[in-house]
Amino acid sequence: ALMGNVVVWKPSPTQTHAAVLLMRLLEEAGLPKGVINLVTGDGIEVSKVALEHRDLAGIHFTGSTKTFQYLWKTVGNNIEKYRSYPRLVGETGGKDFLVAHPSADRAVLKTALTRGAFEYQGQKCSATSRAYIPASIWNSGFKEEFAAEVDYLTMGDVTDLANFVGAVIDERAFAKNKAAIDRAKTDPACTIVAGGSYDDSVGYFVRPTVVECSDPENEVFKTEYFGPFLAV
Repeated sequence: ALMGNVVVWKPSPTQTHAAVLLMRLLEEAGLPKGVINLVTGDGIEVSKVALEHRDLAGIHFTGSTKTFQYLWKTVGNNIEKYRSYPRLVGETGGKDFLVAHPSADRAVLKTALTRGAFEYQGQKCSATSRAYIPASIWNSGFKEEFAAEVDYLTMGDVTDLANFVGAVIDERAFAKNKAAIDRAKTDPACTIVAGGSYDDSVGYFVRPTVVECSDPENEVFKTEYFGPFLAV
């Protein structure tokens, strides 16, 4: 979709500073001006202009499922206006999972869960947000071992490399994860195994949280919180 086309890059408002810095690096490396055009601002306003343009050749989107569905519908409604057929690529919600085999190495499993669920505060599309672990492993001391490791994870300023976990991206993300934890605490099908606390007094910090749930249809297995929240 990108070959032979110039690019309009619309970053998330929470990522603007990093996007500007990256553009400066690209230009210093020799990228000609105008090949990539960084545009900041309201997502709806920017996309409205781009999606109405007859030369739109493609969209590569990373974000929520709802937003990508909006983009897809709009392109479909405008299909007769375009010079060609825009190619759409979307990386949206995943609610990624891990399935452990009864023969799994416990140490490897523990590392996979910890890094998969809590690196980058779970704020990545590929984050392990649910896990299916055999009772023969989970109930034979693994649950307590894993909980102890999660509770041991250091949390704080990401410029201090001793910290494994930093803050979530903004107030909205904090509120979403806080609400999910609060609901899990009062849900009779759920038990907080590790974490379960949060603090927004200085930054938006949510402790890496592991929730054991007996109901496979529970929201903790279906809703993507995009934070340090793992359902087992």
